[in-house]
Amino acid sequence: MYKIRVILDTKEDVIRTILVEDNLNLEDLHATIAKSFGFGGQEMASFYLTDEEWNQGEEIPLFNMAEAGEGISMQTCIINETLPELNNKLIYVYDFLNMWTFYVEVIEISTEQKEGLPQIILTVGEIPSEAPEKEFIAEKLDNGFGDEGDIDDEYGHFDDFDYNEY
Repeated sequence: MYKIRVILDTKEDVIRTILVEDNLNLEDLHATIAKSFGFGGQEMASFYLTDEEWNQGEEIPLFNMAEAGEGISMQTCIINETLPELNNKLIYVYDFLNMWTFYVEVIEISTEQKEGLPQIILTVGEIPSEAPEKEFIAEKLDNGFGDEGDIDDEYGHFDDFDYNEY
């Protein structure tokens, strides 16, 4: 049995703690998380593998999008294989139009068997009426052309150039 904490990425605390069987697939976990936060579970969603600092890694989509069945999907990923250890983490994104983003973490793994799973055992906070706005900031990459000021150094400052002289 897994105890999983799911935290909505908002300013206010919105948390659900869920008990699930260790052989549950991620598609069923997706449905359980969506239901626990009051969503119908009908929208597209993905899990993303993460490291300890929540850096987003490989996507596990709701449906296999690869040709010839070579890709992964939520249906083919089992919790005890995807999250084998305590404190393993996933990012869960529900409804790509609104980008509801959740942090999913394994907080307890037990050999105890329990009836009636999945089960919500803790509910903190209410989900806001609208998804929080997401700001995506890409790392500044070197484009290979050097600094923007380089061209001014070689040819003079272009803003000072009077094009009407000619």
